[in-house]
Amino acid sequence: MTMLRLAPALLLLVLTGCTGLPKGIEPVTGFDQERFLGTWYEIARLDHRFERGLSQVTAEYSLNDDGSISVLNRGYNEAEGEWQEAEGRAVFVGDSDVGHLKVSFFGPFYSSYVVFDLDKEDYSRAYITGYNRDTLWFLSRTPEVSDEALEQFKAQAEAEGFELDELIEVDQSRNQ
Repeated sequence: MTMLRLAPALLLLVLTGCTGLPKGIEPVTGFDQERFLGTWYEIARLDHRFERGLSQVTAEYSLNDDGSISVLNRGYNEAEGEWQEAEGRAVFVGDSDVGHLKVSFFGPFYSSYVVFDLDKEDYSRAYITGYNRDTLWFLSRTPEVSDEALEQFKAQAEAEGFELDELIEVDQSRNQ
């Protein structure tokens, strides 16, 4: 009988457990969804299985009719000689002016998408993490950034507690 009572709670935990914030990380406020839409180039990332071996990675965000955000991630797999795509859907966890969304690429399973730093003047670069410090992305509106911009990203990521030993600087040469 106890297991039957626990089952709904465990299911809820599985479905929502990955949508929180890493301790000490705050999403940006004053977030403007309309300005965030469009194409972003992945400049750097912490390696993870969904993007392993991919270069030329881009993320395209557009508005769905229901107000959610359509996500199209695309990258080139050199070993297989082909482009790979993943389509998802993102919604705000709370207020739409806070850069904390949850994104799903697999049905009802969502994971946090936390914009913790953003160039609010031009929306030209963004630093993103998930529900923990195992995921990290540096996105830019251009396929290349200055060495200074990359070093600034690394310094801030380290200050926020990210381990950068496995940081990948993404090859964007095909997107030039």
